[in-house]
Amino acid sequence: MSATEHPPDRSLAEAAAERVEERRGPASVWSIALSEIGALDRAVYEAIERTPTPSLDDPLRRLSNAANGSRLWLAIAALVAVFGGKRGRRAALEGVVAIGITSASINLGAKSVATRPRPERADPATFAARHIAMPASSSFPSGHSATAFAFAFAVGRHMPILALPIRLLAGCVAYARVHLGVHYPVDVAIGSIAGAAIGSMVASATDGIAERRRRRA
Repeated sequence: MSATEHPPDRSLAEAAAERVEERRGPASVWSIALSEIGALDRAVYEAIERTPTPSLDDPLRRLSNAANGSRLWLAIAALVAVFGGKRGRRAALEGVVAIGITSASINLGAKSVATRPRPERADPATFAARHIAMPASSSFPSGHSATAFAFAFAVGRHMPILALPIRLLAGCVAYARVHLGVHYPVDVAIGSIAGAAIGSMVASATDGIAERRRRRA
């Protein structure tokens, strides 16, 4: 599936709806639902794009840039490992592993399959403080959102006191990607869900390894 099959003015859900319609007809429940999701996805993106938010633009740009390459999460992992004791070290290690697996799964796997073009941003001069470089990779799903929620799940389950603030921070990173015009809402929603799911699978695997070690001891 090439990028030309999904022009910028048509969402991934709308493109999928057309495929379903070709196979099952225009009255298909799935075709109608996907069309509506696609239209809503685009409408929410455009509403955010048009709304002036000068007090949010620069902080969200800085937050998004801090999350590039998962630098924000790696810095938090280092702090948790240093000041969180044995539990913190386990949380940090699991968080870093979750980031690595999620990044590989999303950036090397999902993005190569769903080659969705990035949004068409308005004139950058309209909201100059929002401007960041447009990534060259596929828009769907959001890698920033996926790694954010994978890390938040891993750390939050070991350190409940950090669970809420770190998940709120992950949510802010996800929203920032839409606010800055580099993702559609569905991109970050699916990325967030996928990241949390991968984080959960990493947690299950590490719990299983820990349990086997206890049995051998």
